[in-house]
Amino acid sequence: MIEARFSGQQGSFRLDADFTAPSQGVTALFGPSGCGKTTVLRCVAGLIRFEHGKLVIDGEVWQSENRFVPVYRRALGYVFQEASLFPHLSVRGNLEFGQRRVTARAHTIGFDDVVDLLGIDRLFDRPTAHLSGGERQRVAIGRALLSQPRLLLMDEPLSALERTGREEILPYLERLNSALSIPVLYVSHDISEIERLADTLVIMEHGTVRAAGPIAELLADPSLPMVRMPEPAAVLDGRVQDFDPEYGIAKVDVPGGTLLVAGNIGPPGTVRRLRIAASDVSLSREVVTDTTILNAVPVRIDSVEPLGDTQMTVLLKLGANGRGAPLLSRVSRLSWNRLCFQPGESVVAQIKAAVLAKA
Repeated sequence: MIEARFSGQQGSFRLDADFTAPSQGVTALFGPSGCGKTTVLRCVAGLIRFEHGKLVIDGEVWQSENRFVPVYRRALGYVFQEASLFPHLSVRGNLEFGQRRVTARAHTIGFDDVVDLLGIDRLFDRPTAHLSGGERQRVAIGRALLSQPRLLLMDEPLSALERTGREEILPYLERLNSALSIPVLYVSHDISEIERLADTLVIMEHGTVRAAGPIAELLADPSLPMVRMPEPAAVLDGRVQDFDPEYGIAKVDVPGGTLLVAGNIGPPGTVRRLRIAASDVSLSREVVTDTTILNAVPVRIDSVEPLGDTQMTVLLKLGANGRGAPLLSRVSRLSWNRLCFQPGESVVAQIKAAVLAKA
C-alpha cells in the first residue's frame, strides 16, 4: 500500500493532498493543469518537501514528521515529459547507466526482459538524436526500470508526442502494467490515456484530492466531473469466454453479464478492458429483437444526473439485480420524460459498441 499526505504552501499555491493507492498496478493522478498533480509526484520523489508530509511505501516510511529520506536514497524511477536521455551515449549506454545506479538493491528486473517488453533491441547502437519521440520515451522508461525501482513515477510521458507517437508507445505501457509488479504513479490530464492505463484513479482539484478509488467506479460516479464531460464512458475489465471465427465475434464475461465484442481479442481466459461510451448505450423496457445491435443486457437504473436543459446522464449497474459493473447512458431529456424511467427500475441497455480500451 502507498500512503501519501502532503500539505503546505509553495508561493501562491496551496497543496493539501491525501490519498492511498495499491502497491501494484497504475494509479493515475488526473485533473486540469495547475491542480497539483506534478507537485504531488515531486513530493513523492523527495524533490519538494512541504511543512507537513507523510509517505509510506509498503510499510517503509520515506517521509514523516521525524524522517525524510533524500531523493537519492529513494528506490524509484522517474520518467519526465521529455525523455532527457544522455546525448553522448547510445541507447545501450543510456540503459546501462540505469543499471549502474543500482547499489545494494537486488536486480529483480532483468536487462533482456526490459528490452523485450519495450521492443528496443534494434535501437541499441543508435545515437539518441536519431530516435523518434516514442522511441526516446521507451528508452527513458527502460533506463528508469533498470534502476530497479520499488515505485515508478511518470509525469505526462506522452504529452510531448504527436498522436502517432502516443499510439506507438501506449501498448508498451500496457505491457509493462501486466508484466511487472512495480506500482506506477502516472500523471495525466488526458482521460483517454487514463481509461486505457489506470487501475486506480486520484482526481485532483485546486491542490486537493476530490476522490480516489478504482477507475471503473469513479468514471461512473455522477458526483464527479468525468460524467459531465462531452463524451463520458465506462470501462469494464472482462474475461474472454470464447470466439466465433465464422462471425469474428468474441464473447466476454464482465461483472453482471456477458458482452459480444468484434474481433479475436485473445484466447479464452484472457482479461481485456472494454470501453463503452455513454452515447452508445440506449435504454428500453423490453429487448428489441429487430435490430443490428448485438448487445442487449439487463441493467438497473442507479441514478440520473441532468446535463444542461436537454440531456440526462444515467448511471446503470449491469444485471437485473443491479450488482454488476457500472455503466453510463447519455439520453435526451425528452426520451427520459416520455418513458418515465425511475432510479431503482430494471430496464434493458442496448449497447451499440463495446470496444477495447487496451490494445
